[in-house]
Amino acid sequence: MATKNFFTSSVGRKIIVGLTGLFLISFLLIHLTANATMLLNDNGATFNSIAHFLSHNLVIRVLEIGLFAGLILHIVMTLKLTIENKKKRPVQYAVFDGKENSKWYARSMAILGSLLLIFLSLHLFQFWLPTKEALYVTHEEENSFEMVKVALANPINLAIYLCGFIALGYHLLHGFPSAFQSLGLNHRKYTPIIKKIGVAYAILVPAGFAIIALAIFFRLVQ
Repeated sequence: MATKNFFTSSVGRKIIVGLTGLFLISFLLIHLTANATMLLNDNGATFNSIAHFLSHNLVIRVLEIGLFAGLILHIVMTLKLTIENKKKRPVQYAVFDGKENSKWYARSMAILGSLLLIFLSLHLFQFWLPTKEALYVTHEEENSFEMVKVALANPINLAIYLCGFIALGYHLLHGFPSAFQSLGLNHRKYTPIIKKIGVAYAILVPAGFAIIALAIFFRLVQ
């Protein structure tokens, strides 16, 4: 009963969103580090080695299930909180205007999250599914670096990815400090530092992904 109440209460949902948010934020940094090896100009040898290890290592494959579970939980709980908040405020207050006290991206987390979900679906379709097909169906040795090059050679794909990175940046800009706040980790001394780190993270990580994509598109990477 206590577990059920935790998942249905606003406080419990906020804690879950905060924990899963920090988990996904950590994954992004790992993902960016792996992708950055494509800039080594070694014809994708290092990147393919990492991709092969991640797809064939049993521990990583189990963690992958946890990653998807965390992502789904994050999305579901965020949607529930958004719907719950709208039900509590069916009409705008006559005096208080939330727009004067929050940034537009903070009020648009559901929209940004939806854009990211579309972007993620494309990403999984283009890269994750072919990798799993090679592993479980065709049993062929996949060339992840070549898949990335082919996908990003298409200007439409590049545009979608760049828009996805921009949406990710704004999502992180609010989500990074909010994750700590949801967990009750507020402190007069440390909260401003967390916000500054959050801003740096929200800019540098999406920018890193964008730089890699642009480098591949313009064939700066061999």
